[in-house]
Order: sequence, then structure tokens, then C-alpha cells
Amino acid sequence: MSAVEVAGHGEDVDELLRLVRRRGTPAEVLDWLGRRTGAHVAWIGREGTVEAATDGFPRRIADALTEQVERLAGGRLAAATTRVAGREVRLEAFGGREPRPVLVTVSASPLPREAAALASQAGGIVELLSRASDADGGTRGYEAKAAQLRFAVLTALLAGDVTMARRMTTGDVPPLLNAERVRVHILHCPPDDRDRLTRTYLDPSGYHGPGLMVNCPVFKEQLICPMAEDPELGGRFRQGEVLRRLVAENEGYALGVSRPHPLAATGEAYGEAVHALAVARNSPGRLAAYRGRPSLVHVLPRRAALAWARAYLEPLQALPKPTVDVVRLAVTFSRSGVARLLHLSRTTVTAHCRRAEEALGVDLGDVRTRATLDLALSLTALQPDPADPAQTDAVQLVAPRLGELLRASPATTWAEIFLHPLRDARHRDLCLTVEAWIDANTDAQRTAARVGLSRNTVRAHLRAAERLLNRDLLTTGSGVHDLVHALRATGGQRAHPPAGSARRARWSSADVAS
Repeated sequence: MSAVEVAGHGEDVDELLRLVRRRGTPAEVLDWLGRRTGAHVAWIGREGTVEAATDGFPRRIADALTEQVERLAGGRLAAATTRVAGREVRLEAFGGREPRPVLVTVSASPLPREAAALASQAGGIVELLSRASDADGGTRGYEAKAAQLRFAVLTALLAGDVTMARRMTTGDVPPLLNAERVRVHILHCPPDDRDRLTRTYLDPSGYHGPGLMVNCPVFKEQLICPMAEDPELGGRFRQGEVLRRLVAENEGYALGVSRPHPLAATGEAYGEAVHALAVARNSPGRLAAYRGRPSLVHVLPRRAALAWARAYLEPLQALPKPTVDVVRLAVTFSRSGVARLLHLSRTTVTAHCRRAEEALGVDLGDVRTRATLDLALSLTALQPDPADPAQTDAVQLVAPRLGELLRASPATTWAEIFLHPLRDARHRDLCLTVEAWIDANTDAQRTAARVGLSRNTVRAHLRAAERLLNRDLLTTGSGVHDLVHALRATGGQRAHPPAGSARRARWSSADVAS
């Protein structure tokens, strides 16, 4: 290939700039330069390797230029010309940071002055594009690390460990961690919108003002947004208004909002937001604040309930803590969801669950068993009640059976109020469907066969029940567990004790009997 005269140098520069404005890549710039000059062109990056080149560039010539490239990259020369294998080779270094990248042109004869000038300008453009790409890469890396930190902070808050959340921020404590009270918003939106939204409202510190916006690792359509309620921190600030506006402007969006909670109770606020989101997704305005009643765990007599829970969970004390942590999540989320949340394989999650099943003598595939285990784990996770100084002696009490706790007045009153909207005469069909669904171990197909409806109608009934009960029934297990307990307490469902060993008979089969 021979070099050609480059006419209309100004027009060439304009064309080059138009290519850049169209977001041309370094490879496209080199191809354009090769066509305009008739030379083979290559870009040797800071690592000393060819990063981009025109088709047919003689790589053996690049291999022979190692010494010259090193001199230019090290700043000892700005440009050089040599002949290799009968070809004219021109080298020029760019940028002020060493090692510098080098543009190489190979032609049959020396490049005309205009072509050499055009090569220099194109090389400068490629260097700027490379620098911009590096900056973009650095920005993406920063955004990824910031997202990981926000997720870690949220995880600590959901576990109730505010001190750990503060330590994770290494001194640059986000305003949220100075809040006394927090309200959790969960935005349902298309998965591809989540990253765009978190970038749009990101502040220079990597957070979102007095709140966080964190992609849910379990449900790809959810953005979890805890926000400070304290006025001096900007509580109830414009981000909440932004989320509401997004819902109003986008038909595919929905928003569930919790009540205010102490910062250490962010996990409870998250649970409320999950239930509110289930209601919002089935509401015309696609927006709902949590208005449900408290879960059973908060109304049971604390000392007696804690004594039962500790006795029920006693066999788990011999298992590694990671197993208990996995099972604590697996009773609420699907095993694949737990795997994504903890960055484990689904096989590993299943192995942890199997250890717990063997220790307790239960089957976690049964919804009533999961509800019982979730209740016990939730009771033991409660913060000590300052109004009950004797609570620490609960383990010395004779542990009641779960059936006794559920037949007591606090549980039956809670259950009757909880189920009242569903048991209204106008919703008899919904009530029958929901009871059959629990009896069918939450299998919609089996439920449809039992009640003589289509599977789609069963799911429509369940969505209607979500609105009436203010509970999520189709996403996580927490709302389903409250439903199971309420039906047990009111005698609306037969108890189906999970199979277990003789050792566990007292705390499994007998305990779930109503």
C-alpha cells in the first residue's frame, strides 16, 4: 500500500471531529486514518501491546519496533522515523503520563507533510478517546464499589447492627446512619431502570442524601430505599417525592412505604414495605403505605413465647452459625433468592437447609413448618423488653406448646382482627380460596383443583386477599406465615404436623396442634 496525497486538510479535520461526535471508537479513527492516508496504522497502548490496528497491519513490523516504542513510551523521544523490511515506519507518542501510547504508521514511502499532520491529529484524538474510556472505566468501578458499600450498609441495618453499618463507612458516615427513625420505601420498576435511578440521584459521597437506593439482589424489579425521618437530616426529603412522582409518571412502577421505625429496626420497616408494595401493585394508584396490624410475634406474651422458641430451636445450637443464618433467610425467601443474596450456590443453600431439617426433625418444604420456624427465629431475634427485667430468666420457665400460645387470648384476638376483612360475607369466595391454598401447601395448581377454579383465578383471589390483609402473599413468606398463624389460632385450618423424629415430637408435632 502506498501513501497518497491528502487534499483538503481542513475538510479531513472536520470529518474526523464529526466521527468523534458520533462517539467513534479508537479503532474507527484508525480505520478512517488508514483510508485517508493509504497507510497501515496501529495503536500501541501503555502496556506495549497493539490495542487497535487497521486490517492487514504487518504485526511482524510491530514486533521489530520494541526498542523504539520503549524509548518513545518512556519519554526519551516524541517521534521517530525508521525503515523496516523496506517499509517507511513513523512512530509518535502521545499524552503526558508515562508510559505513553504510540501511534505507528507503515507505508511504502514517507508520508506527505499533510498526511503526517493528519496522523498526529488522529493520534491525539485516539489518546483523548482512550483517556475518556479509562475515566469511564474508573467511574464505573467507583459506582460499582459505592453500590457494594451501600448494599453492605443496608445489610447491616436489616440485621439491626447500626454499629457495624457505621464501621463499614470508614469515617465517612452517611446521614442516614445518624437518623433516629427511618422509613423504608420499595420501588417496583423495570430492572434496567434501577441503575439509572441510583446514578441519577447519587450525591458526591456515593450515597443518596439522607437515604440509600440499593438494588434488591433477590427481586430484580425492586429498588430498596431506606430514608431518614429526622427533619434536621432532611427527613421526608425530596427523594420520597421523587419516588412518588416516578410512580405517577410510569405505568410500570409501584411503591410500598413502611411506617417510621427506629434505625435499628430497619429490618421490620423493610418487611412492612414489602407488604405495602404487594398492596400497591394491586391498587389503581400503585402507591401504598403500610396500614396492616403487627405480626403475631409482637402480640404473644413475651416470656412464654420466648421460652417456647428457645426450646424449639435448641437443636440448632449444635449447628454452625452460617447454617442458622441461611435458614433464617430460607424460611422467608426462595432458596435461589437466598443464594443470590448471600452469593452462594443454590446447592450450598439446600445443604444448609437439610442440616437444619435433620436437627429439628422437620420438613422445610411444608409451609406450616416454615411458619413455625420463622416465628421461633423471629422471637429469639427480638430486642430485650426493658419493661420485663425478668425476661432473661425465660429459659427457666416450663416451655408451653405453640398450640397453647395460639389458643391464648392475645393470639386469638390478633388472628380474628387480622382475618376479619377476609371473612366478611362479601369475600367468602376469597376466604375459601386462601384456606385451600394454605391447605395445598401454597400450590396454586393444586388449589385450583380443590376449589374448582382456574389457576389464574386462584392467583387473582390471592392478589385481592393481599389488599384486604395488607400482607404480601406471593413474593416472600412473611405474609404467608402470618396467615398460617391466624388460621391456626382461629381454628380455620387443621394442623398438619411435620414429620419428625421421636426426639422432636414434643416440639414439632405437639406444638403445631391447635
